[in-house]
Amino acid sequence: MTKVRGNDGVGRQHRPSYVVFDELDENVLRFRPGAKWRVPGPGVLPAWIADMDFPVAEPVVASLRRYIEIGDFGYPDWPDGASPLRAAFAYRMKERYGWWPEPDHVREFTDATYAMRAMLELSTTPGDGVAVHTPGFGPFARTIERLGLRLVPLPMVDTRDGWVFDADDCARRIAEGDCRVLVLVNPHNPTGRVFTRPELLALAEVAERHDLLVISDDLHADLTYAPHRHVPFASLDPALEARTVTMYAASKAFNLAGLRCVVGHVGDATLRQKLAAQPPGPNVNVLGMLASLAAWTEATGWLDNVIDYLDTNRRIVAKAVAEGLPQVRHHMPEATYLSWLDCRGLDCGPDPAAYFREQAQVELNPGSSYNPGGDGFVRLNFATPTPLLREILDRMADAVAASLRAAG
Repeated sequence: MTKVRGNDGVGRQHRPSYVVFDELDENVLRFRPGAKWRVPGPGVLPAWIADMDFPVAEPVVASLRRYIEIGDFGYPDWPDGASPLRAAFAYRMKERYGWWPEPDHVREFTDATYAMRAMLELSTTPGDGVAVHTPGFGPFARTIERLGLRLVPLPMVDTRDGWVFDADDCARRIAEGDCRVLVLVNPHNPTGRVFTRPELLALAEVAERHDLLVISDDLHADLTYAPHRHVPFASLDPALEARTVTMYAASKAFNLAGLRCVVGHVGDATLRQKLAAQPPGPNVNVLGMLASLAAWTEATGWLDNVIDYLDTNRRIVAKAVAEGLPQVRHHMPEATYLSWLDCRGLDCGPDPAAYFREQAQVELNPGSSYNPGGDGFVRLNFATPTPLLREILDRMADAVAASLRAAG
């Protein structure tokens, strides 16, 4: 069996700046208090929840340290409730994606799931259809169902060239499903697809024809690998911007999920008015705001290094799966640090995540969490030091090889 330890042909020997990531020690990581390392049992290597193992960017840490040293944890001075993130978001969209959104249309939320729930509550009535590409992010599906809405799946299709969706089939499903909202996750979680401009324009035509509100989750946008390019849905046309809520955060790209801070550009004027008329919701934490602001304005170099590192890691995953797990189908993600692995070719039972936990001591996200369309899959998080990633992949390959020998 081909091992991926050491030099596997996808190495980074010429990049000494990565030593700090490569040398992160497993024993140190196990002392972290977060869920990623604490939830799996002793000896289990975590490759599940969407957190990175890398140290947070120093400008972010420095910004938090300065504020903590001041010791003022009272109400922040945000005139009319508008945090500095609104203007920072607009400038970032212009610089990175060529879109200049109106800062006054930006609102702060604690997280993407809460933001989506708030938008759905203000724009739908029970029984309405909500279209979502599937497999999809589990908390979104559960939120749709708990609000008494109907999830209308738009299936992603596995082709030789990667994951795609059939635009005509999507249009038919949206029409037959009496949909009021399209939830667009782009880059897509869990497949890692970055939707192209033609794909987005096809969805835009359907959204305009059926007068859909579009809730676009762009949280993984900054984790896009060249030559792919993220295109915000709202940037396609001013009329589309006026029907789109764009959700964006530093949580994924800068590893700040626990600080609970997301912004949403609410392009729909009626929706902004309804939102303003609601009782105040939970406010974002001032530390989350400061960390996000520092990430967006001071930590571009850190993010560039991380994307380079993740780019190498995703190639290691692709090579290791092809050589050590040939029964597993996999398309290298175009964005995110998550690989979507089709394990239906393995004889490992109905729950491949449980199989790898028990047989390989590796914790993965079960595909069933992304249903419909996730049964028989696992999601693997490769945002970890390369030596640990190689160990994770070796354990998985060894477990499958042992099962084949036992069956043999």
